[in-house]
Amino acid sequence: MTPSLILLAAAAASGAFADLDVIDRQVAAFTGATVGQVGGALTPVDRRLRLQPCRSGIALSWRTTLQESVVVQCGDVNGWRLFVPVRRPAPVAAAIPERVPDAVNRGDAVAIAISGDGFTVSQPGEAMESGPVGAWIRVRPVSAGNARTEPMRARIERPGLVILPLP
Repeated sequence: MTPSLILLAAAAASGAFADLDVIDRQVAAFTGATVGQVGGALTPVDRRLRLQPCRSGIALSWRTTLQESVVVQCGDVNGWRLFVPVRRPAPVAAAIPERVPDAVNRGDAVAIAISGDGFTVSQPGEAMESGPVGAWIRVRPVSAGNARTEPMRARIERPGLVILPLP
């Protein structure tokens, strides 16, 4: 055994380090909940810590007003300070919004309106996606010939009408 390990083992045996179980109990008393419970310490204090014994007492306080962690501080000169995280309640899932029915379905015939400052031009088209009013979907203009035209994105204004506003 190396001399440093011997000194470390001797110090641990003689009680030269702070009792971490006592710190856990004090945190539990401060928060009102035991380790692992909601409102209590998230985990016990790390057992690998070798803290000097605190001769003047330990002070506990909340780190912030959100009460997400407890500050455990030794009042001795050059004393140590620990931050113990607190288990918060699980966030309440936001209410699932009610599904708005689709105003346009894939394959529907739509009027594609291109509107600008003082004018509107429209042509027939086909919806390539479904969506509710206000959604942006892909549409394809219907041409007289067999040529396939490139799809574009337009906003659903109402059933049967999509609009492509110009700036």
